[in-house]
Amino acid sequence: MTGAAAGRVMPLPEAVVDIARRLEDAGFETWCVGGAVRDWLTGESDQDVDLATAATPDQVQRLFPRTVAVGVKHGTVGVLDRHRQLHEVTTFRRDVSTDGRHAVVEYGVSIDEDLARRDFTINALAYHPLRHELRDPFGGERDLAAGVVRAVGEPARRFAEDYLRILRMIRFAARYGFATDPVTWDAARARARELASLSAERVREEWFKGLASARSIAGLVRAWRDVGAAAIWIPELPETPLIVEPVRARDPILLTAALSSSAPEILERLKASNAEIARARAMAKGPLGPDSGEPVPVRKWLVRVADAADDLIRLAELRAGRLPAWAGIVTGIRARGEATSRGQLAVTGNDLVAAGISPGPELGRLIEKLLEAVVEDPALNTRDSLLALARTWR
Repeated sequence: MTGAAAGRVMPLPEAVVDIARRLEDAGFETWCVGGAVRDWLTGESDQDVDLATAATPDQVQRLFPRTVAVGVKHGTVGVLDRHRQLHEVTTFRRDVSTDGRHAVVEYGVSIDEDLARRDFTINALAYHPLRHELRDPFGGERDLAAGVVRAVGEPARRFAEDYLRILRMIRFAARYGFATDPVTWDAARARARELASLSAERVREEWFKGLASARSIAGLVRAWRDVGAAAIWIPELPETPLIVEPVRARDPILLTAALSSSAPEILERLKASNAEIARARAMAKGPLGPDSGEPVPVRKWLVRVADAADDLIRLAELRAGRLPAWAGIVTGIRARGEATSRGQLAVTGNDLVAAGISPGPELGRLIEKLLEAVVEDPALNTRDSLLALARTWR
């Protein structure tokens, strides 16, 4: 279906319109495509607008003075505007062959052929930035209105082209709270075993994006389990997640830890970064909270968990649905500057050595004793008090 967008004009960055006009003036048909068009139709705002054009990568590079070869092999050139913002411009293409992970494409096709290679109807939409026309050959706007994720054309073929589309199907349904077309769902389940052939990095990206955008984390987990993806990549996911739906910014590491005590193993399997895995390990080590909400046990807990404290507070909130009562005690301890680490002590190792204490293992043990003392009584954390204590313990 093609036609004016019923009086609707998609708001576009000026740079995007300028790029499109330059391509069109040079004789190359150009359309806005992808998520920005979909999000516009659902009432969301997305300034990251991709362009699809009849121009080949070489022609795009010759037409614009400042470009970046972000994916020339796949037909994509990054065009830099006058503010050095990058805009992706991709040549119309169709798949020639695919192994379910990578596709060989060819150029010289139409916008409709380009849209036909997309995964789902809600993503197979194009908007002409100069004529204000909506191109919707597969009923994507209708499916957006009905709340349905449906594969373009034959679902089994779409998934065979790229198995990651199974996880994308789950993510889009969870993001918008949509149902999945039954034929599309059945085709995804039939191909789910092929997810094992994907790289861990691609799977991790979909898992993180899903956690970041899902209206319901429980619904996302259920879909991963029901389609067969969890059994292959994250078998530790519970049938019924025991967490409260987050309302603040989504942190995929924190949410993975909230869903399973095996978060470090999950993240290692998904080839997360060393820093992300270390965060998960610190949360798993815990403990989740202090023995009580009194100041001394809270300070002892802060000493024990160190940098994991904020993660553990949020983890406790996710599991209980509210901030733990002792979180306010943590805030007070920090506001008063009470020491819960060696670095916050009013003396350093050099101070103690200058006071006549020999360097070595004994010095380390002495510093630990001083920290224990100020955790019990923060008023002791002055240079004179700590040096006096140290002298009595020599």
